[in-house]
Amino acid sequence: MTLRASFIGLGAMGASMARHLHEKGLLVAVGNRTQQKAYDLAGDLGVDAPSIEAMASMSDVVALCVTADQDVLDNVAALLPHLREGSVVVDHSTVAPATALRAAQMLAEKGIAFLDAPVSGGVEGARNGKLSVMVGGDAAALEKARPVLEAYAVKVTHMGSVGAGQSTKAVNQVIVAGIAQAVTEGLALGEALGLDAEALLPTLGAGAAGNWFLEKRGATMLRNEFSVGFKLALLHKDLGIVRGVAVDAGTDRSVIEKSLADFAQLMSEGYGDDDISGLIRIKRGERKV
Repeated sequence: MTLRASFIGLGAMGASMARHLHEKGLLVAVGNRTQQKAYDLAGDLGVDAPSIEAMASMSDVVALCVTADQDVLDNVAALLPHLREGSVVVDHSTVAPATALRAAQMLAEKGIAFLDAPVSGGVEGARNGKLSVMVGGDAAALEKARPVLEAYAVKVTHMGSVGAGQSTKAVNQVIVAGIAQAVTEGLALGEALGLDAEALLPTLGAGAAGNWFLEKRGATMLRNEFSVGFKLALLHKDLGIVRGVAVDAGTDRSVIEKSLADFAQLMSEGYGDDDISGLIRIKRGERKV
């Protein structure tokens, strides 16, 4: 029997993920904090945008892609009384591992599985159905929900028990931040030295400095285009979570602390909605007057 899936959280990534579910014939309903956005997408796709109670009762799998830890817990609490035993809640948000454990405990009391399944790949990955999904939770629940995840993922990896997905995302975000620091600093230096971007970028990309961020964001940041991709305010939020994980683990936090400070500065100057490549503003020595 075909799974019936619903999707809550229709932001820059969630809307694309829901569209891929619809293309696979799995999507029955969508929801969003701003209800009009849910109505608009539901009308476009020919699915429902019901109350959360109705959504829970009609779904085998409910996927979440929301902003904050409390958003996850609030949605789980609202879904809980109406989900059927044996259903699965999949959370694609980036939250603390402890939040994932709390959500799983709430749902387990009613025989409902929870998978913490944060994603990596950015807006392009969501749009193209090529996200990497890192999953924590029961292996049998993952197999049940796998058709949902594979609708928008190029890779789905079971990382371990509940919380392991978010722990993996913490590692991912440190690396993302570190690469952004290095690429923006390097390209700012290249500009200052008067190097031709059209020659510089493919040269760097062909060697050991090549990476996804340089390939996807190098040219746009040098053109001062920062509207694409992952908002720096969201990475700042994520790194606040990661800081707590790293403190508990007792590891070095140099990249985390530097990135938190830099993104906080840019947010204070009104650049919070920029892509994270907007970090090059600081590397150039720019200051907003």
